[in-house]
Amino acid sequence: MQLKIGLIGDFNPEVAAHQAIPVALELAAQALDIEIKSVWLPTADITHTAQLQQFAGLWCVPGSPYQNMESALLAIRYAREQHIPFLGTCGGFQHAVIEYARNALGWADADHAETAPNAKRTVIAPLECSLVEVNANVCFIAGSKLAQAYQGLPSTEGYRCRYGLNPEFQAALTAGPLRATAIDEAGDIRGIELDNHPFFVATLFQPERKALTGLCPPLVKAFLTVCK
Repeated sequence: MQLKIGLIGDFNPEVAAHQAIPVALELAAQALDIEIKSVWLPTADITHTAQLQQFAGLWCVPGSPYQNMESALLAIRYAREQHIPFLGTCGGFQHAVIEYARNALGWADADHAETAPNAKRTVIAPLECSLVEVNANVCFIAGSKLAQAYQGLPSTEGYRCRYGLNPEFQAALTAGPLRATAIDEAGDIRGIELDNHPFFVATLFQPERKALTGLCPPLVKAFLTVCK
C-alpha cells in the first residue's frame, strides 16, 4: 500500500526546507518499511477540500508568504476538522495558528504581520530575535506527541524564520485544546499541538533539515506513523 502525502506550499528548489522534505519523508518511510508518494499542492491551485481527500496526511511547509494564504488556511482547517494527520513547519506553524484563531476561536480578524502589518490582531508577529539560519535547543512537554517523537529528550533544531507567536495572544490561543508543547531555552513557544486529534502538530523550527545530513527526523517519522 502506498501512502500519499500532500505538501501544502509553493515549491521553490532554492529553499533548503523544500530540498529536505522529500528526503525526510523517504528516510522516515524507509524506517517504517512503508511506501509513500509526496505531492506538492501549490496554494494557487487549492480551491476545494475535495482535492485533499486522496491524502493520508497533509504537511503545510515553509516558504511563506504563500501565493494564496486563504487556500493554505482551507487545507489546514480541513485537516483539523476532519482529523487528518497534519504537520506544519515554520510557515506551516504560523498559518496553523492563524487558522485556529479564525475558525476555532472565532477571531475573524486574526492575521499575519508579514502580510497584514496593520491588522489589529496579528497573532503572528515579528520575533524579538530573528531565527534565520539559527540552530537552537528546544524542549518538549511531557506526554505530548512531540515529546513522544523525541523520546522525551531535548533537541537542537534549525530555523529560518522572522515571525512567531505573538506573546500578546499567547495565553488565549493556548488556553484550550491547542497547547504549547515545545519551548526554547528562553521559554518561547516553538511547537504546538491539538488535543483530541490523531496528529495535529506544528513547529516553528524545521525538523526536516536533519534529513540533509542523512538523519531521519523523529517528528517526520512520528507523522508518517499516524498516517499509516
